[in-house]
Amino acid sequence: MKFHEKLLAIRKKQGLSQEELGMELQVSRQTISKWEAGQSYPDFQRLVLLSDYFGMSLDELVKDIDVQDVRERNLTDERIASIFSDIQNLKSTLVSWWKVICYGALILIGLIIIGLIVKVYFPEIEWLSRTY
Repeated sequence: MKFHEKLLAIRKKQGLSQEELGMELQVSRQTISKWEAGQSYPDFQRLVLLSDYFGMSLDELVKDIDVQDVRERNLTDERIASIFSDIQNLKSTLVSWWKVICYGALILIGLIIIGLIVKVYFPEIEWLSRTY
């Protein structure tokens, strides 16, 4: 519901005429009529007066939004962002560990190959030929 539609509905629900509402806000009946027709909009000061007069927040008056619903959505978004961040951190940790394991395996394989090459080319080295 747009602002002008909401203003009209709220005013009628309260049983007020345009003139009565105008007197409360210190504007003319024609000004209220223009607001309700969507031809113009109240300034910020009048919006605050309207929200106070009707006992609702500016968000409820202007945006047709339940403030608690917005807070819950923001909280949900924060939770999702936190979960995503945790998953990204876990992923980077796992990638780091995977690199350590791969490099360690490559070093071990390299040492084994070097040991085999040394044993083949230098069979006279005694400590390479020992069996335990």
